[in-house]
Amino acid sequence: MVCRGGYGFLWHNPAVVQVTFGDNRTEWRAGVADQIDYWITAGDTPAQIEAQYADATGHAPVMPEWGLGFWQCKLRYWNQEQLLETAREFKRRNIPIDLIVIDFFHWPLMGDFRFDEEFWPDPKAMADELHKMGIKLMVSVWPQIDLESENYDEMRRRNLLAKTRQGKDVGMWWPRDNQFLDATNPDTRAFVWALAKKNYTDLGVDAFWLDEAEPEWGGDYDYAHYLFHIGPVGKIGNIYPQKYNQTFYDGQLSIGRKDDIVNLTRAAWAGSQRYGSLVWSGDVHSTFDDLKAQITCAIHMGAAGIPWFTTDMGGFAGGDPSSEDFRELYVRWCQFSAFSAVMRNHGDRMPATRVPGKPTFDRKGNPIDHITTGADNEPWTYGEDVERIMVKYINLREAMRPYTRELFAEAHESGQPLVRGLFYEFPGEEAAANVADEYLFGPDILVAPVTELGARSRSVYLPGAADASDAADGADGEPTTWTNLHTGETFAGGQTITVDAPLDVVPAFARNGRDHGLQGLI
Repeated sequence: MVCRGGYGFLWHNPAVVQVTFGDNRTEWRAGVADQIDYWITAGDTPAQIEAQYADATGHAPVMPEWGLGFWQCKLRYWNQEQLLETAREFKRRNIPIDLIVIDFFHWPLMGDFRFDEEFWPDPKAMADELHKMGIKLMVSVWPQIDLESENYDEMRRRNLLAKTRQGKDVGMWWPRDNQFLDATNPDTRAFVWALAKKNYTDLGVDAFWLDEAEPEWGGDYDYAHYLFHIGPVGKIGNIYPQKYNQTFYDGQLSIGRKDDIVNLTRAAWAGSQRYGSLVWSGDVHSTFDDLKAQITCAIHMGAAGIPWFTTDMGGFAGGDPSSEDFRELYVRWCQFSAFSAVMRNHGDRMPATRVPGKPTFDRKGNPIDHITTGADNEPWTYGEDVERIMVKYINLREAMRPYTRELFAEAHESGQPLVRGLFYEFPGEEAAANVADEYLFGPDILVAPVTELGARSRSVYLPGAADASDAADGADGEPTTWTNLHTGETFAGGQTITVDAPLDVVPAFARNGRDHGLQGLI
């Protein structure tokens, strides 16, 4: 983590930890540990500290070109034709799209690691058609192994699963009894990747969504009760998401995907970035408060050494496309997402519907319920006005490709985050350190998302005061300037201004004229 005062600190201990941040002391406490292990670095700027942290913990790989555009997802496309028809509609409407996602429960049972033939009869043909349209395919994978999965018996016999100290050997009870695969065991990683290769990548799947990466233990989070190959969860549990991601990173390296790996994941630990981890903030709610929280989430994730971060556009839970208020939230979230590491549309929209299908049974003859699927979540779902605004920002994202490519190169080479608090570029400016509702996308673009329902203007702090020596861009001490990308007006740094923000405009400013071709596109 980057700390103010010219140093960075890493508590290199994957135990379940309690941290207390006080005015004059910080306490780190691990409930179980063999030793105290921490790392400190010093530097004149956050950028220097972050680069040194990346050298110590690992660098993010190169982001592939298809990570720079727009990703489409929902909970959930539940059959092959539905997914393909959605992709075709993007093409008919001439809306740019780089990737489409198949969410969870495309399998018969958790832990089968394959498509359910009833709903996905020919995944290879599906992937081939998507690739002809220039669209990559991502599938969701969960680490739970249903006790009736076709792989459970072998995995348990070979000690490839987590264990309980006593009682029923179950790690989680949703949606049925299951146990987590033990990603800390290299034999487990090899076994799971072999299944993923056979049933996914060999059929044309391009990327993986590694959900449930924490993992969620039972209902009481009794960490002392569960065991991994390398130790009890209370002692080493926080390393799980890193090893879970390593499973799929190393596997994809083995089939030649050196510069083509992105693992969307719900959790991370120090070093996860070197395994292509694109962390998202989880199942947040569809509220303006949750949108505002994503700004600080993104800033903090970058400061913690994880440069790739994204969110569910519109929030995950509680969004109703028929609601005017939600449509406004969705637009504002879309604007924020366009200036995030990855622009990704996802959510469990209302109302949910029951998936039709013939009765399905597990190995013991017990019926398997098909989970519900949310309502539609495509740009055209929300009406012409929302679609127009959303397409505007998808096209803006396309125009930003050269700049975004530069930012991902910085993340790869020197660990620099794409989303940066104002303090990151202006470390000597006290006012910049206290701003939590705006950020810099790379060094040159300041973004101030609208996070209040009905707001059509907002105040924006522009950093770079002339009297903050390390905040000035010029050697002569002249203040930084900021150009409004919507109006073209230019302002000196070191002041707070109020700007108009109609529904189709997110306040954004170019630093010292470096607009990267975005002037007039917002």
